[in-house]
Amino acid sequence: MKEEAGKTACTEKASEAELLKRLDQVLTEYRGKPGALIPVLQIAQGIFGYLPEVAMKRIALGLGKSYSEVAGVVGFYSFFSTVPRGKHLIRVCLGTACYVRGGKQVLEAAKDELGVDVGGTTPDGLFSLEVARCFGACGLAPTIMIDEDVHQRVKPLKLRAILDGYRDGGAAPKTKAAAKKPAGKKPAVSRKPAARKAQARRERVVAR
Repeated sequence: MKEEAGKTACTEKASEAELLKRLDQVLTEYRGKPGALIPVLQIAQGIFGYLPEVAMKRIALGLGKSYSEVAGVVGFYSFFSTVPRGKHLIRVCLGTACYVRGGKQVLEAAKDELGVDVGGTTPDGLFSLEVARCFGACGLAPTIMIDEDVHQRVKPLKLRAILDGYRDGGAAPKTKAAAKKPAGKKPAVSRKPAARKAQARRERVVAR
């Protein structure tokens, strides 16, 4: 019975008052420190899962800043969100290489598949959709990132299969680019027996 009670307590959602109390503790720690706004916002987003208006107002009051300044910083940085994010964050790259190679079409396919616009979250709370500039894989464009997984050479028609891997809660499906990487090691392994045979022939010649 004790174990079941513990599980229930862990899964219960904290009330807004409890979350604000945690935020007040953070504000007490950071109050008066230079450059405290961004770290406090990051911690607050971790506490709430996003940055609701009530949290931003509390931060403005606690750090002695105007609400417009706090809201301006939140709006400027893409990693801050004022709406609840889904379990999985999808970011479609619209950097130059990805855009030219079909990134815009991938984004449109993602919007159609999820039924949300950029910045939105699916009704089931599973996916949030955003755009980004570059993931450092321009040679394998177009790319998307889901959580920490980068999917390369993504085609609009293949997007559903990629998302299904996350819907099912299993491992993320490999993209074509990812699947090709291990293949490059096979020739090196297959040449070893031939090299040993050639060395053996040379040793027999020397022995004669």
